[in-house]
Amino acid sequence: MALPADIETAALGFARPGPAQDEKMRILVVEDEPRLLRSLAKALREEGYAVDTAEAGDEGLYKAENYDYDAIVLDVMLPRLDGWQILERLRKQKPTPVLMLTARDAHKDRVRGLDTGADDYLVKPFDLSELLARLRALIRRSAGKPRPQIELGDVHIDTRARSVIRAGEPVTLTAREYAILEYLALHRGEVVSRTELYEHLFDESDDTMSNLVDVHVFSIRKKLGRDLIATRRGQGYTIE
Repeated sequence: MALPADIETAALGFARPGPAQDEKMRILVVEDEPRLLRSLAKALREEGYAVDTAEAGDEGLYKAENYDYDAIVLDVMLPRLDGWQILERLRKQKPTPVLMLTARDAHKDRVRGLDTGADDYLVKPFDLSELLARLRALIRRSAGKPRPQIELGDVHIDTRARSVIRAGEPVTLTAREYAILEYLALHRGEVVSRTELYEHLFDESDDTMSNLVDVHVFSIRKKLGRDLIATRRGQGYTIE
């Protein structure tokens, strides 16, 4: 199967154009074509996403049901359980945004995917920049933030450009600092536990210390003001 040009480039290890990536949300990719799965996961990680993968339908359903993802990229033609079955079962339990990614481009297949509960539908071969834009839009809509700009007092976050401005001046954050800030901003008014932040910062291939969350929050406060992120002792963090 021919790969999209951008994925092919990523698979071969060549640099591809694009801005420095700062967003860190957790994505599940369910795809049975090994080369495409590896290449897509690599490209998404380069974009700053934490990525879990599954090559079979039953494995994908298990992860989708038992872990919290910001979005799922789901192929239709899968061994053991197909994408329709996964989507139907998942929708009985979770509203996780799902982007169907498939070579089936017939009108009836697109309609079936959307009617079954898919949030978006992208046909192979696809443009990587379009897939990333659709994922960002799905995540924003799921969090109730359809616009890419989030305002927190004098702090302005642009999730499309992945940039932060405070009092009119740009502020440079590391990838994980930005990820924490954006996640808390998308869940403004909610208390987010350290465990939840950790699970969205790191994917199944990471091996690191969970207390790094506290270190990153401390650094964000130094750059954006100590009152931006409040600590709820024994519970987690919140942006009020």
